[in-house]
Amino acid sequence: MNESEKLGRELTGFIETDSGNRMPGGAIIFDQVLLGFVSADDPVFEEFRRETVIGPLFRPPRDWLPDASTVISYFLRFSEPVRRSNYEGELPSPEWLHGRFIGEEFNKKLRLHLVAELEKMGGTAVTPALDDNYKADYENFKSNWSERHIAYAAGLGTFGLSRGLITKLGISGRFGSVITDLRFPGRPAPLTDPFKDCPYFEDKSCGVCIDRCPSGAITAEGKNKYACYRYTRVEDRVKSLRKKYGYDHSICGKCQVNVPCEDEIPE
Repeated sequence: MNESEKLGRELTGFIETDSGNRMPGGAIIFDQVLLGFVSADDPVFEEFRRETVIGPLFRPPRDWLPDASTVISYFLRFSEPVRRSNYEGELPSPEWLHGRFIGEEFNKKLRLHLVAELEKMGGTAVTPALDDNYKADYENFKSNWSERHIAYAAGLGTFGLSRGLITKLGISGRFGSVITDLRFPGRPAPLTDPFKDCPYFEDKSCGVCIDRCPSGAITAEGKNKYACYRYTRVEDRVKSLRKKYGYDHSICGKCQVNVPCEDEIPE
């Protein structure tokens, strides 16, 4: 077993046994993890700095860790009970809310666990999303480190019409990443079309996420982030649900469930 496989096994064991990966009542939040690697020198990181992608706000790996060799990305898939709970209605289910917010606290814990494992291997590692230098431009919906784009760079998936990332475990879950000075083999193939696994971009044969979106934010033109924001942050009934469970902001997630790419790459 090589070092990459060992890391994958370690993360799998962590999500299976750590108490943080549990809903109120004990049900598991994330059921599988997918791991990817990309060289810190990969030219895709400069591509991300283009205004039409993320923009100059994006900081490449060596801006976070000067001796960076590898960026490690992972995808955590929401368990079937979490996903199915959000099928019905226009409002997010309680299970989806817990999965998003309790799940992200676990995701933070997993990032730090991965850093610790890399340090045990003799390396140095940082996780940008938890770094003091992490910045988000909420007016333009951009940040200086994008977990979805890093996952794309690591070969974990391609973007869908809803702008989620479609992995071989689907679109419904959370991403995390760590930068290390240890060297791991990069992704197995060159990056190609960033939308290649979404049937809508291939032949318009899908588009289910358009009908799934309660805010009308997803159309044939893509996703209107402002419409999505207004629905999840401004609309009273969504705000009330957020307050009921004590979360700082609201979510929806309808475009990630009950769609062909929910838990696999569509045929």
